Formats: sequence, C-alpha cells, structure tokens
Amino acid sequence: MKEGHERSTPPLELWGGVECTVVRLGDQYRDQVVETGHSVRLADLDAIAELGIRTVRYPIVWERVAPDDPDKLDFAWHDERLRRLRDLGIRVIGGLVHHGSGPRYTSLLDPDFGDKLGRYAAKVAERYPWIDQWTPVNEPLTTARFACMYGHWYPHRHSLNETLLALANECNGSLQAMRAIRKVIPHARHVTTEDLGKTWSTPALAYQANHENERRWLSLDLLAGRVDADHGFYTPLRKAGVPDALLDDLRSGEATPDLIGINHYLTSERYLDQRAGRYPGEPVGTNGRQKYVDLEAVRMPRLAGLTGPAARLREAWERYGIPLAITEVHHGCTREEQLRWLHEVWAAAETVRDEGVDVRAVTLWSLFGNVDWRSLLTLREGIYDVGAFDTRGGGTRPTLIAKAAAALAKGSMLQHPVGAGMPWWKRPERFYIGSEPCPPERFGSQPLLVTGATGTLGQAFARICTRRGLAHRVTDRAALDITDAASIANALDRLRPWAVVNTAGFVRVPEAEHQPDDCFAINTTGPELLAAACHRRGIPFVTFSSDLVFDGKLGRAYLEPDPTSPTCVYGESKALAEDRVLEIDPRALIVRTSAFFGPWDPHNFLHHTVAALSRGEEVHASGNAIVSPTYVPDLVHATLDLLLDGERGIWHLANVGSISWHDLAHEIAGRTNLCPKKIRDSGGDRANNTLGTNRGQILRPLTAALDDYVRYAETLPR
Repeated sequence: MKEGHERSTPPLELWGGVECTVVRLGDQYRDQVVETGHSVRLADLDAIAELGIRTVRYPIVWERVAPDDPDKLDFAWHDERLRRLRDLGIRVIGGLVHHGSGPRYTSLLDPDFGDKLGRYAAKVAERYPWIDQWTPVNEPLTTARFACMYGHWYPHRHSLNETLLALANECNGSLQAMRAIRKVIPHARHVTTEDLGKTWSTPALAYQANHENERRWLSLDLLAGRVDADHGFYTPLRKAGVPDALLDDLRSGEATPDLIGINHYLTSERYLDQRAGRYPGEPVGTNGRQKYVDLEAVRMPRLAGLTGPAARLREAWERYGIPLAITEVHHGCTREEQLRWLHEVWAAAETVRDEGVDVRAVTLWSLFGNVDWRSLLTLREGIYDVGAFDTRGGGTRPTLIAKAAAALAKGSMLQHPVGAGMPWWKRPERFYIGSEPCPPERFGSQPLLVTGATGTLGQAFARICTRRGLAHRVTDRAALDITDAASIANALDRLRPWAVVNTAGFVRVPEAEHQPDDCFAINTTGPELLAAACHRRGIPFVTFSSDLVFDGKLGRAYLEPDPTSPTCVYGESKALAEDRVLEIDPRALIVRTSAFFGPWDPHNFLHHTVAALSRGEEVHASGNAIVSPTYVPDLVHATLDLLLDGERGIWHLANVGSISWHDLAHEIAGRTNLCPKKIRDSGGDRANNTLGTNRGQILRPLTAALDDYVRYAETLPR
C-alpha cells in the first residue's frame, strides 16, 4: 500500500484455530484435541489471548458431545472452555463436524445424516446462544474424498458415486444445522471452509484436471444453491442416488455461506502426468482410464507463479463475490519455513485486498500442533507437527510462530533474519526434474555463525543450514580461535551474525585426562569467551555440553535441573562451561547431548562397530554403561528450532530410548546383517547416563534414528 493511503475497510485480522479433527478409522476414533493435549489444558486459551488473537475457530464437535446417544449430551468440557473464551473477549466460530463422519449412530452415507446434525445443532445453539458464527461441517468435499473416494477414513469407500452422496449429505447437514441455529440465533452467520487447490496436467490428462477443477467448487456450489439442471454435476449427483428433494432444498440458497474460508496448503495444488517413469519413486494411481502420478504443482517449473493463495482467493471472489478468509495456515516443516509460509500467505491476502477482494482474516491453524497428519491420521506413529506452541513439554511453549502471530495481531510482520531467506517452494532444487542448488546469496544476508568447521557437528550444521535455506558461515580455528578474545571480536564484527552456535570442542575423552589444560581451554574458556562477546553485542548464543557432566549413579534418567557430578576431566570441563556461560548470559542456550552418531562421517561408535565386524574383528563394548545415543541430523534440526524459538538455559536433546554400548553394537549389527558373535562385553562400572527431559522430548525414538542411519550413512561398508 502506498504511503499515506488509508484503507476504508477494517484491517486484515489474525484468527486462530485449534486442530480438532475427530476421525473414525474402522471401529476406532482419533481425537486431535486429546492427542495434542489441548483437552487437559485450560491455560491454552489464555495463551491464545496473549498472542492478541480475538477470533478463534473452536470445536463443539458432535462426536465428543454425544458419542453414543443423540439424547445424551455432555457439554461439561465445552462449557468451561467456551466460558473462558468469552471472558477473554475471544469471538468463537463454532465447529460441529471436523473431518468426521459423526457419532456411531450415523455416517456420511446415512440418508438421515443432515437431519441428525440439525437436531444436534439446535441443542448446541440453545446452550451457547452468544456464538454468532458457525461452521457446521469443515471441508465437506475434502472429507468426502478422503472417506469415500480414497478410503482413508470411515466408511472407507472407493467410489465417486459414494463420494458425491456423502458430500450431498454433508451439505444438507450444513443446511439443516444453520436452519436450526437461526431459529435460536436469527443473526447467526454461516462460515464454511474448503480446500480449493487447483489441478494442472499434461494435455493427455486435461480431461481429468478439468473434472477435478470443476469438482473442487461443488461443496460451495451446493451450499450456495447453484446446482441446478444446467450444472455439470447435477446429473452425476442424481445418478449417485442423491434425492431430488435434497437437491431442491439446497437450491433454496438458505445455506449460502456468509463467509467462505479457504484452507490452503503447499500441497493443495496438484499436477497430473501419465509419464510416470519421469518421476521415480512417486506412487502411480489410476482413474480407471489412465495411469498417472499425482504430483505437487509447486514442484513443476512451468507452473511457477501460477500457484499459491493469492490466485485461489481471486478465483473464489470472482466466482462467488462472498467475503473470504484464509481459515487454515499451517506448514509442517522447519521453523523458518513455517515463518516464511505464514508471512507469504498474509502478504497474499493483503495483495488481493488492495485489488478489491474482500478478505477478512488469515487463520493461524494448529495453534497447538497436530499429530500424524502426515499420514492423514491413518498411522499411529506419534509424529507431532509444531504449531504456534510446542506442547511436548506438557505446557504451551511459544515458538517463533507465536512471536510472528503476536506481531501480525498488532499489524506488523516479525522482522527476523531467517525470514528473508528463499523458502523451499521457491528454490530451484524443489523441482522434480531439472533441479539445481539454490545460490547461497538467496538465503539472506545476515548469517548464522557456526564454529568448529572440521568437527562432526560443525559439518552437520553446514549441511543442514544449506538444506534449510539458512545463511551461515562455518569457521575453523584460523578464522575464529574460540580461546582468543580478540579473534572472536574480529570475527563477530566482520561477519555480523544474527546468532552464534559453538560446535568446537575437545572431544577426545580419554586424552583429556592427560591434556587437561588443552581440554579446559577449548571446552570451558572458549565457550565462556564466546558467551561474553555475544552477550555484549546482544547476539543469541548456543553451545553444547555432554551427558558426562553426570556420574551415572542417580538410578534414573537425568533431567535438566539435576546437579552435575562429573567424574572425568572432560565432564568437569563441560560442567564448568555450563556454569560460566549461564553466569555471563542467562539467555544462552546450552544443549546437553550424548553419544551422537551421524551419517556423514566415520567418527562414531556405530561406524567403528560395522567396520570392525565387516573385517572380522572383535568389538568390545560395555553392557554396564547405559547411554542415550543421539542422531546428529535430529540434534541439529532441533537445536536450530530451539534457537529460532528464542529458548534459553539447559536443554537435553537425545533420541528417545536408552541402551548399553554392548546392546547398541548388537542393534547396528542386526540392522546391517552382520554376525554379532564377535561383540564382546567389556564390563566395567555400572553407570546410567541416560538424558531425560522435563522441558519437552522433541527428538524421535532411537529405533527410528538407527533405521535412518543405516539408510543414509555415506561411510558405512556396504
């Protein structure tokens, strides 16, 4: 917007949303409110208010209130939370069915689904007459497709006819629900949501793309009363068994949305190509006429500039002329990419508003994250995607996205150096074919400085920063000597980093006993000098510590507040560094980790074990020493996310699980098909140096990390 120009309409609003899917899989239900822990945290609502959010999409989901009997409703949980939201001054958009098929006494293919939902809606409206915005059914077309076309959710069908029948029932449910609600709340507004991703294709599949692009509007066309005898889906709907009376009722237009919510994701837009051989590893599907691959349109070079939320908002506005909102913005990715996506969607909304499109709000979705959405909830893997808050510590820990949300709620964008980097969906390496590395200058101008260029962690940070599109500089001792204050000052003044990560260290634990001066200089004095220099300049600082700050005699996993008790010079140097760094700068982040192993160099126990067994040599490993091995890529990603979140103090980062060195040798032998007979138990003192955490377990299980190590290790003998 030009300077001095004042908008005559209200400013773009930031809304929030709580992932609240209740989906049936066979005879079992999954409830995201339970799985994310929101169900037991009333304080979550205060956290929303503290961001400055004043409108929230919130569940009053049918399956939770009346799961077994339509006449037995339990509103206790909702009463407490909706009352709190009202007290906080947060306006509620009530959601009744969210990707669900309803309680056990109905389904998407139940001809009475709409009437039953209408009766439930009446009872909800009577209980909460102050709620004036409602979403009876979230994403009806998407839900119908996932349940009745692709078979992911109940009733697990694979039929276009049943998909159309389910969709008509859902739209009828919205109509009956809004009729019932408006009898109680005459001014109630209907907020409907849908994913309106567009489909492109090769010329040979243009017919399929055209079908999908017409179909993507069908839920909105039905609700808006536009499906008459001239509509392209009128005949298919009737052939699918949708009663004429239902179509006639919808054609009344009573269910016309007062606001259309567009839920747009980077994967929403698709490209269809029958030349499956061009895309190795991509699953091949069929429409019964042709086989083809269904690809992410954002990864196709010829579609650059044609995808994205701005284009889809313009299409919806041109087709309906109904006020719009973006009702889900979420990206299950790294923290800086989440920030870049949120900012891009916000900017797109502002752009089309300036063109005259009536966009009211952008909704930060999954405020408290989601679980297993990467498999559409079909697998119980426990994979948690972070939202504005990370709830894995039992509370609501604000992330970088919470800071961005608070800024947007006040009318500005969060200014952070990583936000200037090019996101993956615009970098040249994203393309399926003809990809090439992104020039480092497109990562942003202000770097992250990483010390320790020659070490395992330093090299891993360099790789992962490049993969994540983060500007960075990795320094060796010649460029930055961490034991020399002048060298540190010169490097910081020259490179002007936004943060410093110290991976340099004396890592040879046995040799530290004979070289204590060198060990303390590098492991204690170095971090101390770096912390002081960063603190003076207001630069965030991260350094690494070890499980060897403990003696292993506690009898349980060590937590962050436990007092240190080192028994070796190396452990003493790390424990002293922790104390000195936090005394200098309480805002510093210290990551304790343990026995790390990575796929990119041979300097770890797993590589040495595989190499020795491959040569027919013995491996000696203690069955008495228990550790929590840590996969380097997981460690680096988590450290970067914590740094971006502004975390401070001591964090334990280790993959979930503890194991003896002896058993770890057996694990890697089994995974690499090597005979374990030459693995010898070296005994020794009993010690359990497992790292637990009371701040949040954010690394995945050790078993999954070991699988990835074997899959991706570049130096393992094959």
